[in-house]
Amino acid sequence: MRDVVYSKDAIRSLNRMPANEARRIRSKVLQYAADPASLANNVKKLRDSRYHRLRIGDWRVIFREDGTVVDVVRVAARGEAYEGEL
Repeated sequence: MRDVVYSKDAIRSLNRMPANEARRIRSKVLQYAADPASLANNVKKLRDSRYHRLRIGDWRVIFREDGTVVDVVRVAARGEAYEGEL
């Protein structure tokens, strides 16, 4: 299993959303860290980037993989996830 590290921005987003959604997102991120193949159809590499996105309902988790670490950099609603710089 890989370690999961959340950025300050990702933690702030998780704290602001409804608790049940935050639990669901954290659970899916841990599931992906333990077995990437289990959520393979919901993970996509972002074009011209080293980042990936994990789709969880209307939410998107933007992350990168560095060996044994899944580094979550952004958690946002579908329409806002790709705005700005990563």
